Amino acid sequence: MTPCETKSAPIFTGKALFGLILPLVLEQLLATTIGMADTMMVSQAGEAAVSGIALVTSIEILLIQAFVALSAGGAVVASQYIGRGDRVNACRTAKQLVYSTLFISLVLMALVLCFNRLILHLVYGRVEEDVMRSAEIYFYFCALSYPALAMYNTGAALFRSMGNSRVSLMASAVMNCVNIAGNAVLIYGARLGVTGAAISTLAARWLAACILMWLLIRGRSNPVYFDRPLHFEWNGSILRSVLRIGVPGGIENSICQLGKLLVAGLITSFGTSAIAADVISNNLASIGNIMGNSIGIALVTVIGQCVGAGDYTAARSYTKKLMIVAYVCMGTMSLIVFLLAPYLVQFYSMPQETTQLALRVLRVNCVSCAIAWPCAFTLPNALRAAGDAKYTMTVSMAAMWLVRIGCAYLLASYFGLGLLGVWLAMHLDWVVRTVFFVSRARGSKWEKIKVLDS
Repeated sequence: MTPCETKSAPIFTGKALFGLILPLVLEQLLATTIGMADTMMVSQAGEAAVSGIALVTSIEILLIQAFVALSAGGAVVASQYIGRGDRVNACRTAKQLVYSTLFISLVLMALVLCFNRLILHLVYGRVEEDVMRSAEIYFYFCALSYPALAMYNTGAALFRSMGNSRVSLMASAVMNCVNIAGNAVLIYGARLGVTGAAISTLAARWLAACILMWLLIRGRSNPVYFDRPLHFEWNGSILRSVLRIGVPGGIENSICQLGKLLVAGLITSFGTSAIAADVISNNLASIGNIMGNSIGIALVTVIGQCVGAGDYTAARSYTKKLMIVAYVCMGTMSLIVFLLAPYLVQFYSMPQETTQLALRVLRVNCVSCAIAWPCAFTLPNALRAAGDAKYTMTVSMAAMWLVRIGCAYLLASYFGLGLLGVWLAMHLDWVVRTVFFVSRARGSKWEKIKVLDS
């Protein structure tokens, strides 16, 4: 896929958009369904295992935001260079991105390996001992995979910036299938429980990372490739462009994830049943978000290339079209999940109290998801792709801390709604984001923001 040569030709045809989005949807669907299978398989080891992995996952999302945000920033910069027709700087962006994310991931890995138990206790305080033991094991093995996660995220982001989402789909398929196969052998066969799940995750992440890096190095005919990986180069101008998007995105994601950890700490006070129900609800709720997530990722490529080509009219047009698709698809999926929820929650081997709580939370979420989620999370990716990352950071952080956290403690503890109150507070957060992001997208300030130095 290449940007247009003239203003009259479309930057992305309908066929090109379909070819970009479909693999993203399949990738998200694969990751979600296999992620659910992963949790179901681990659930055979008991509530403590599921809860321990959930606690680690929350911390891990916070820790890896630095290189995840840089990857996202690099995708925006690479997309704009591609839209401009500047292949040389697009390739330089790839090199700076790989080096930067790999360095950060190695530092994080060392910190977690050294302070595993301390970090868990600082974040969660006192939790049941069997839950903490499971969390420690899973956290240790996950830390060993951080460099792999950095390379995987960077490689996937760069291929998507070219409009080639098929490669990340392939890598994701390999990673998830290896993870499931490893779980089958190590959890069911070797009876290793959480340790088996952790080893499977570690192996799967490293294999996927190696595949993407090999393709990025070998793909010299692509608009972006990783040239001479062992020859270190420093390009301050490009790195500054990446940081203009990556730093606000990283701060936004990290601060918001820190807020989620505070809320997770609140959930742990409701007991193991609430923690497990929250895990189940998140797993199943993610089904309804697949299309919105996929279009959000596609918007980075589409809007980035439009802005790079200087065609803001096309950027607005594509944003409107893709948001309509997101709402139609997410509304449909939310309805399906709502109707099938009683059957879906039964797939998890959990006590009846946990299952009923998950069902109640999931159904409320389906309604909110169909109404507010696309504008709260899909739309801001169009703004980020244009370079308006500081605004999205400000709104997201304010909504998280002033609405989600404050209302979570109010509804869950003061009004006694427990886990349901936490989720209702999250839905109020979505509504606030929707108001601000729609207002910003309808204006013109985002069109005046410059990302590239040259």
